[in-house]
Amino acid sequence: MVNLVQALGIVALLYCTSVAGDKVFRFDYTSSRNIDGWWKLHNIPVTWNMARLRCLAEGAILLSPLNKNYVKTMKMIMATSNGSIQRGIYSGVHATYSKGVYSSIEGVPLSRIPVSWAPGEPDNYDNNESCLLFFPNGTMADVNCNEVRPYICYKKRNYDVVRSDCGTTDSQYHLESRTGSCYKFHTIGQTWHQAYMTCAAEGGYLAIINNDIEAQALKELAAKYPETREIAKFTNFTDPVAVGYYDWNKDRTWFTIHGESLSEAGYRIWSENQPDNAKIENMGQHCGGMLRSSLLDDVWCEDLTYQFICEKSPESLIPEA
Repeated sequence: MVNLVQALGIVALLYCTSVAGDKVFRFDYTSSRNIDGWWKLHNIPVTWNMARLRCLAEGAILLSPLNKNYVKTMKMIMATSNGSIQRGIYSGVHATYSKGVYSSIEGVPLSRIPVSWAPGEPDNYDNNESCLLFFPNGTMADVNCNEVRPYICYKKRNYDVVRSDCGTTDSQYHLESRTGSCYKFHTIGQTWHQAYMTCAAEGGYLAIINNDIEAQALKELAAKYPETREIAKFTNFTDPVAVGYYDWNKDRTWFTIHGESLSEAGYRIWSENQPDNAKIENMGQHCGGMLRSSLLDDVWCEDLTYQFICEKSPESLIPEA
């Protein structure tokens, strides 16, 4: 347990390592001089690869104890938290490329990282441990990458970083004057659920069509990118793009991801004979898609991947006044 004097000291250190008002990256990250960048603690435990993907979608990477300053900062973050984080957090140090060959996400080899091992570690239990945990006392241990743990994302300071009109450092978001929203077309396919996570991590959400004007804007956006043709063998239509509506109760009642019916949202124009709940191995279609024509089409939530469109407001990542 951390006593009151220690707690006050930790808070003071965290204050001293932060740059007042320096939130250039995004509002939910904390700036620190110690690590020359910004960090964000994720308390909800996930697998190592999911943690890596979440940080990547936020424009960051998994934080690693690269030197004494990084170790100090990671210990301070953990000391001011509680719950499952006390059992250790994932670092960005891994051997997923080649068994036993550890390096950080940035490519720094383990031999260059000031690691203090926990008692009995590393042990590569059952020859199945390729990710490294960091503990509150500064020691580390190798673990199975499929365990679920909290983690810290890190963005190295880049003094050339500027926010666009969309309030993000992600240059792929563009402001649409007709709707007042910003959109990003993801050409690399993901399952609907993965796409939902990616948009949320970027400070937005899977695009929701609210009217004919927005439908036209998304139609024009999708037309700029070639189709993948991945699901052509399952449908007579061109490849759908994943967007933000869902068959919540799997009873063919469709709502947006913000809880409105399609009618309330303002757009419910389905393609001919859709939604049809087509089956693949008894798996129905309960997620939302949009054809290149901007007409709606139900799609499979898992197994198949789709290009997708994220939408965000220009203010979503900016600190509140």
